[in-house]
Amino acid sequence: MPDHIRFILKHAAIGFGISAGFAALLLWLNVGNLWHLVTHTSEGPIAVVMLVIFGGITFGSAQVGFKIMTMGEEEDDDDSGKRDALPVLDAVPVPVQSDR
Repeated sequence: MPDHIRFILKHAAIGFGISAGFAALLLWLNVGNLWHLVTHTSEGPIAVVMLVIFGGITFGSAQVGFKIMTMGEEEDDDDSGKRDALPVLDAVPVPVQSDR
């Protein structure tokens, strides 16, 4: 398997793990009485599965994006460019006349 595919799958799986932990924390802390809703309705388990899957897509994408954006070099020591000083312009007074 190519390295870049392995990299994306690895960090997407980390995001799904974070999502599962987040869903478990939501249920354990009973945020919005979620534990009661999940355990006392017939649609509760599918709601938890959907929470983990859609959260996994979100957290997995964020994890992959974060790791890709932090892959760059630490410092850019390229001193080949030169920047000239910008001219400073003085303010010019503009006379205003009233039409009344």
